[in-house]
Amino acid sequence: MLPSHSEEQKPHTTSSWKFPATFWTANIVELFERSAFYAVFIAITLYLTRVVGFNDIWAAWIGGVFSAGMYFLPPFTGAFADKIGFRKAILFAFTLLTIGYFTLGALPYKTAVIPALVILMIGGSLIKSIITGTVAKNTTAEKRARGYSIFYGMVNIGSFLGKTFAFPLRLKWGLESINYYSAAMTFIALLVVFFYYREIRNEGEGKSLREVWNGFVRVTTKGRLVVLIIIVTGFWIIQHQMYATMPKYVLRTVGEHASPEWIANVNPFVVMTCVVIVTHFMKHVKALSSMIVGMLLMPISALLMASSTLVQSFGGLSISFFGLFSAHPITVMLIAGIVVQGLAECFISPRYLEFFSLHAPKGEEGLYLGFSHLHSFLSSLLGFGLSGYLLTAYCPDPRTLSAEQLHHAYDNAYYIWYYFAAIGFVAAIALPIYQRIMERIEKNEARTVQRS
Repeated sequence: MLPSHSEEQKPHTTSSWKFPATFWTANIVELFERSAFYAVFIAITLYLTRVVGFNDIWAAWIGGVFSAGMYFLPPFTGAFADKIGFRKAILFAFTLLTIGYFTLGALPYKTAVIPALVILMIGGSLIKSIITGTVAKNTTAEKRARGYSIFYGMVNIGSFLGKTFAFPLRLKWGLESINYYSAAMTFIALLVVFFYYREIRNEGEGKSLREVWNGFVRVTTKGRLVVLIIIVTGFWIIQHQMYATMPKYVLRTVGEHASPEWIANVNPFVVMTCVVIVTHFMKHVKALSSMIVGMLLMPISALLMASSTLVQSFGGLSISFFGLFSAHPITVMLIAGIVVQGLAECFISPRYLEFFSLHAPKGEEGLYLGFSHLHSFLSSLLGFGLSGYLLTAYCPDPRTLSAEQLHHAYDNAYYIWYYFAAIGFVAAIALPIYQRIMERIEKNEARTVQRS
């Protein structure tokens, strides 16, 4: 049940769970939006190949550009939202999302899908900036950490629910139905915003598009941050394979009864249950040292995914778990790899943002953090793009193969994960080198300050 409008006018109490009505409205619609997004995103390359008719390479690049835009645009769309007001902007965003998802399902043609994805990219980037801005404007300094923890929880719950619903929808009504589900979710969110979201006064706040662009230039010319972004991109390239490679890989090697949606759900479950614990135990460890632990886990996760044939040689095509249930060795090792990825994310993500904010100029922390996700922009393009070529080489679309070719087409499919293990290994080696260089630079800077 949504809070009444009158609650928004009441002063903050000492209760750490007491927030204005607009805060709760924003977080509720964030859950709907994330459910819509992840339901479609887990199946995006499948939909582009099986329904629209793109080959694996084109589907990968299109999915990668779509994902990259969602991470690059928020600082710019956030400036637009500041200019026209959050209420108008969020209504506009959910209208775009509803139109985009419905079009994606109703018009599964190459000429219509690309514009629909562009509409979704703009709408989704607007939501990302507005919701985080709403949380910031509706929390005090004392309650901000709690406010963002609620927001982060809503994101992960939405991600889990979206992929959970996507599985039965895909099996019963086909891939097109997932888009209609997402359109329904964003339309419900639109109605909730219309009736319950109150405008936030922000006169004189926010930055112009020119200021945001200048901020982007400053971030991308700050060498120490650019190098870190590139290194962390290696982690996210592997992480993005849950959406770029894994769905096609598991359906082609295990069969249509497999559930990439539930396999991918392992990630938000691990992050939600472990991130607070990991952050607590690593709080006295330097940010980069914590990140190094996570980076070292990533090549291990990819190697686990590649080891299904070894497991199969010992346990056969069905691995039993205490007689309660059984699973294909490919499914088992994909889950094992994703568990390790989730743990790695717990070590990396919170501390990466901390490090990034500490190296932002005073008063520009928010702007710099807005561009901290440039690693996801790069990893979306590179990770999805590489996925298309690797799938074509080692795990090709069965519709492109003859009956004879199908017999041995996927014998070496697991080779795909060796490529990502190599990327993770390079990134894991690069980060401690980066840490050593950064420590020397900071010592030299401290000596220079003391002398002056």
